[in-house]
Amino acid sequence: MSFASEYLAQLAAFSDQCHLPRVRALHLPPLQPVQGHAGEFCAVELTDGSLGLSYVRLGDTLAQLREGVDAFLPAGSDALEVARRFVSDKGPGRVIGFATANAISRCLFDRAGFRPNDSDDSIGQMNPQQGESIGMIGLFRPLLGRILKSGARLTVVELKADFVGEHDGYRVTLDASELAACSKVISTSTLLLNDTLDAMLAQCRHTRWLAMIGPSAGCLPDALFARGVGLLGGSWIKDRQDFIAALTSGAPHSEFTSKYALTSDGYPGWRQLVQRALGSKGT
Repeated sequence: MSFASEYLAQLAAFSDQCHLPRVRALHLPPLQPVQGHAGEFCAVELTDGSLGLSYVRLGDTLAQLREGVDAFLPAGSDALEVARRFVSDKGPGRVIGFATANAISRCLFDRAGFRPNDSDDSIGQMNPQQGESIGMIGLFRPLLGRILKSGARLTVVELKADFVGEHDGYRVTLDASELAACSKVISTSTLLLNDTLDAMLAQCRHTRWLAMIGPSAGCLPDALFARGVGLLGGSWIKDRQDFIAALTSGAPHSEFTSKYALTSDGYPGWRQLVQRALGSKGT
């Protein structure tokens, strides 16, 4: 079973036992790119205020959504049915489905009273060392400095041929098999959207530490932990209204979120979260 199918099965089990909110709105960034990571993510909002994020600049996905947002996601839609599009659809439908699934995950976290631990470690607790071979899936330029300063050897696996070659202190390649020689790997959560997850993880079988990070990593982590991911790092939205205002204007929104890190040691599992949600008021 694929990650997407496992994830949706877990959310469906939650829905079977607890009434889910419906979809309130889809929030989109401006079409024109902006500096940094602002403007790279959309958010689906549920009627209880839960927000879920997804990377939205794959191909012409954002342009298609902005041309017909109401057709893609009518207000009042059944949240679980929309989330199922993460499994069944491609392009914009898959992005919307993923964001909605992540919104349901946030709903579950809140109802269960679960809050992942904050983390100020931008490289997923990797702790790179002199001479280590480090792999990076997707070029995270803001993270390069800390890894290179450690004296580690860095290999970046990319899908974009424009980045390939030797750079100042690191190398970019299209060959994912080079991850097999890396003792630690840090990955973008975009893998969950672009159909490369299983292929990339297959190259990391002998990796001692694998972290997946990014604002759209707001999913239930169980199926990723089972596949060898050691840490999932996402963004916890603290101020819903200000976050939405920043996202839709293309402004930076980091001040309205906090980074968090989930590991299997500090995570009770989705079944336990559902039991906690059942025991809370208002379910």
